[in-house]
Amino acid sequence: MATDAHSGSPEQPLNEPVYIDGEDHLQSVVDDHGVVLVDFYADWCGPCQMLEPVLDGLASETDAVIAKVDVDANQQLAGAYGVRGVPMLLLFADGEQVEQHTGALPADRLRDLIEGYTE
Repeated sequence: MATDAHSGSPEQPLNEPVYIDGEDHLQSVVDDHGVVLVDFYADWCGPCQMLEPVLDGLASETDAVIAKVDVDANQQLAGAYGVRGVPMLLLFADGEQVEQHTGALPADRLRDLIEGYTE
């Protein structure tokens, strides 16, 4: 189920991932929310599939917005962020990219990354 980026506000975090449809959509999500974790993924990617329930949990447990970008459907956007492998995670805080990680990370490490910017 896709979530409209505008259904949440900076004061009211979203409880499920936002599926990004293009660069303008991603920019509006990053601009509208304090902390955004962006997951560049592909449906055919095993580690991406393993990461999905972790990100779903983080969306409901943290104040961060979890944004998902399908690299096959958004090749130009993935290229603009230098995505060479998936999953690739970018963390934005106050509109600026502050972290970048390639590969699936454990839930506790992702939670610590997010909490470092939301406190």
